[in-house]
Amino acid sequence: VQLQASGGGAVQAGGSLRLSCAASGRTLRNYVMGWFRQAPGQEREFVSAISRNGVNTYYTESVKGRFTISRDNAKNMVYLQMNSLRREDTGVYYCAGDSTVSVTTVLRSYRYWGQGTQVTVSS
Repeated sequence: VQLQASGGGAVQAGGSLRLSCAASGRTLRNYVMGWFRQAPGQEREFVSAISRNGVNTYYTESVKGRFTISRDNAKNMVYLQMNSLRREDTGVYYCAGDSTVSVTTVLRSYRYWGQGTQVTVSS
């Protein structure tokens, strides 16, 4: 499966962005999906994940209540709605997927990655 992330941009603190991840080559309903981010000089970290049917979602503690992950398997799309953005949310955001694992927060469990989209939050 090929993944293409989009929707990043520059926003002021408190603002919102909606990231999208488009999948092609395979039907997305077979894939657990996740969002990760990487700030400058830091390791890539887990942000959110969603089960194949969208029922189960997971978030890193710092984004709970502010970010919402969702998916539309009919459209082969995954989304990350980001509200109340903070400067520390700045980074490159990657969508990732895998068809062989249960929903997971572990980066190395995901075999397929999009190219990343930059999110910059200024105060």
